[in-house]
Amino acid sequence: MLKSYLNKDLIEAGCDEAGRGCLAGSVFAAAVILPKDYTNEELNDSKKLSETMRYKLRETIERDALAWAIGIVTPEEIDKINILNASILAMHRALDKLKLRPENIIVDGNRFKPYNNTPYTTIVKGDGKYLSIAAASILAKTYRDDYMNKLADEYPQYDWLSNKGYPTKKHRDAIARYGTTPYHRMSFRLLNQELELPFED
Repeated sequence: MLKSYLNKDLIEAGCDEAGRGCLAGSVFAAAVILPKDYTNEELNDSKKLSETMRYKLRETIERDALAWAIGIVTPEEIDKINILNASILAMHRALDKLKLRPENIIVDGNRFKPYNNTPYTTIVKGDGKYLSIAAASILAKTYRDDYMNKLADEYPQYDWLSNKGYPTKKHRDAIARYGTTPYHRMSFRLLNQELELPFED
């Protein structure tokens, strides 16, 4: 069973991101504030849940949370500021949109930047330890999946319906064959080194 909070005396927001390792698409983050006495035995790290369970839990989280929000950073922004900074910025944008001001922030991972002088703690594998971070991981993942599914309609050849922009062989083969899209992160190594992008004169 995951823990309900790190600090029981403060309004606490859990944060996580999705899409950090992708070759294409925006990075999404979520911030979630749950009630202090909240329990949910099904809630866990989004990577350990089936797609069906993630979407079922999304509805539960949105209903039960005191506040929740999504933050997005585009591929163009990622290329300008790098993916680590973009992931943190996405979390800051999610925190900006919360209808309730957090007094403490817990973040999945080991990197974060101060947010409005609010105390924060980074927690490695936090999405498997704290309910609010697990909830944030589910919201970030499902909203990003929805976004990538829409992009897949526009660019079906990259197999984004199944890979969601991650660097699979099929995705990289499609980049080698068709080139890049406006959604690819040009600062990332998009191809295996033995392949070259086709350029038109």
